[in-house]
Amino acid sequence: MRMKRPIHRRRMAGVTLLELMIVVVVIAVLGAVAIPSYREYTRRAHRAEAKGALLRLATNQERFYLQNNAYSLDPVALGFAGGASEFGVYNITIATVAGVAQDYVATATPAPGGGMNGVNMATDDECTSFLLTSQGVRTATPLPNGTNGRCW
Repeated sequence: MRMKRPIHRRRMAGVTLLELMIVVVVIAVLGAVAIPSYREYTRRAHRAEAKGALLRLATNQERFYLQNNAYSLDPVALGFAGGASEFGVYNITIATVAGVAQDYVATATPAPGGGMNGVNMATDDECTSFLLTSQGVRTATPLPNGTNGRCW
């Protein structure tokens, strides 16, 4: 007697539309969470560039003051090529305080076009520009929620 072979169903290889849609939804949710978080991270990193540049400027100002008995109003003389921060994201300017030559206010404002990285920090609504005075007073504009702590 002859045995009949069982008929096996052949499985289809591939991905169903439902599985594909589930993968797309998972990627969309991860992207919706990750992209804003990444943008905030890069903003904070560039804010650190502005703060670091102003603190370096203050150190160089004190060194310049010891040698010349006056503060410099030229960022280039203090080591800022083109009057910009390290990656050019911020422009550095120095002004006297109400005509008093012994005081200065250094300001870091976003550079048009965002410097070498092409990062436009002018769109940062929390901490657009940073100020540092010769007395060490640190402020940022606009002040987020009336406080200065988040920027500096």
